[in-house]
Amino acid sequence: MPISHAQLKAFHAVATHGGFSRAAEKLFLTQPAVSDQVRRLEEYYGVLLFYRNKRTVRMTALGERLLALTQRLFAVEAEADELLSCHRALAEGQLTLAVDSPIHILPYLARFHEAWPGITLKLVTGNTRQSLERLLAYRADLAILGGKIDDERFQSVSLSDAPLVAFVSAGHAWAERVEISLRDLANAPIVLREEGSSTRALIEAEMRAAGLALHHIVEAQGREAASEIVAAGIGVGIVSQAEVGRDHRIRAISIRDCPARMHESLVCLREQASRRIIRTFMDLVRRLRAEAPGEA
Repeated sequence: MPISHAQLKAFHAVATHGGFSRAAEKLFLTQPAVSDQVRRLEEYYGVLLFYRNKRTVRMTALGERLLALTQRLFAVEAEADELLSCHRALAEGQLTLAVDSPIHILPYLARFHEAWPGITLKLVTGNTRQSLERLLAYRADLAILGGKIDDERFQSVSLSDAPLVAFVSAGHAWAERVEISLRDLANAPIVLREEGSSTRALIEAEMRAAGLALHHIVEAQGREAASEIVAAGIGVGIVSQAEVGRDHRIRAISIRDCPARMHESLVCLREQASRRIIRTFMDLVRRLRAEAPGEA
């Protein structure tokens, strides 16, 4: 039988408390149980760890050397317990979120940070495809994904459900228009995100359904780059109405014949959903969504 944790624990208690009776009290065991653990350890290795008589227990030289090891062992065990207890209490740790646009999650991050300031929040940006890849590769704890989630691998919370809108610079010829059509977009330079963007996939699908196509595409790597290109007056952007923001340089315009809506969801892997830090954040988002006016 190889050495066991219980045997080492019994030896360590006897060595540090100076006897079997005191060790038994500290371990909440009977004295015979502690004696039996130490005896098994000695018999298995054919060694003597304590000199025993009716009144005293004294370590042998080998026992003293073993004590030096068990002191390190149980010090590390105590550190591990403290570390895990801190994480259980959310006193420390890190929560990594893979996001396309942080706008959907910022209010929840603020409330989470207020409640658990010891948790480091890390946001990694990318399109929906990249965020999904990070989540599946365990390089993110949570992800914000575009589109409805219907996959048994995930648990999700809906964050927004909004129509697609166009946006242009304040100096653009369309800046004062209330709405445009899909046909208008077919004849205009369009600023789109890279392949893998849910917004891009959605508007291209709507154009195909209407028998149209986007002919003049300016491709931008990332949402911020797309916004800057549009703000500079180079083309027309497409975005979820929930992500328009308050940039004074741009104007949002409805697309009257575009029924598509952009869904954004907070997602975690189902197998990771019971982790304290993930469960707490998801529960917070669910609660705040339920308390918000107009939310189910």
